Amino acid sequence: MKSIEIAGSKRAANGKKEINKLRAEGKVPCVLYGGDENISFSATEISFKNLVYTPNAYTVKLNIDGTEIDAIMQDIQFHPVTDKILHVDFLQIFADKPVLMNVPVKINGTSEGQRLGGRMILKARSLKLKALAANLPDNIEIDVTPLLIGQEVRVGDMKIDGVEFLDADTNIIVAIRTTRVVVTPEEEAAEAAEGEAAAEGEAAAEGGEATSEESK
Repeated sequence: MKSIEIAGSKRAANGKKEINKLRAEGKVPCVLYGGDENISFSATEISFKNLVYTPNAYTVKLNIDGTEIDAIMQDIQFHPVTDKILHVDFLQIFADKPVLMNVPVKINGTSEGQRLGGRMILKARSLKLKALAANLPDNIEIDVTPLLIGQEVRVGDMKIDGVEFLDADTNIIVAIRTTRVVVTPEEEAAEAAEGEAAAEGEAAAEGGEATSEESK
């Protein structure tokens, strides 16, 4: 999984006044958990742009006063009106310890069912995975090309080496469903044959009427 670097500085005070001052300066108060001790620090709000406002998932390399620490974003709080970032929690990760992370689903291709008039329904935009950080994928790619109407891909169908899927196996990720009366290629051929037969019958009937008129 790709990583994003965020630089921060330790903060000693956690009072409301100090936190409001940080936010007024365009900084976000943060806490790093999971290590020998929790670390309170702050980082500029703009440094979170590529981590938060993206459909992709990333690990984070925190640089706190010159010390580099690998982490993942565990929680984020936004202002209910302005959507400004109010607080971020990080979890320190280690090379030998698996972590839990939500990873986005990426759909590839156009299904056969869609070509026949069906529609694709994406029921899960991300899935919860458990894996070592080195094994976490950037996204979960699903090729829907062979899916017909009525078919779906479930969590139990997914297999990635070194990765455990934590959502229920029966959960549907993506499905192809009917949106209108769908005509299969076989039905189209049958209708075409019936149309040709009807046209030939009408032509024969018209020919017979013309012959009858001439004989009078």
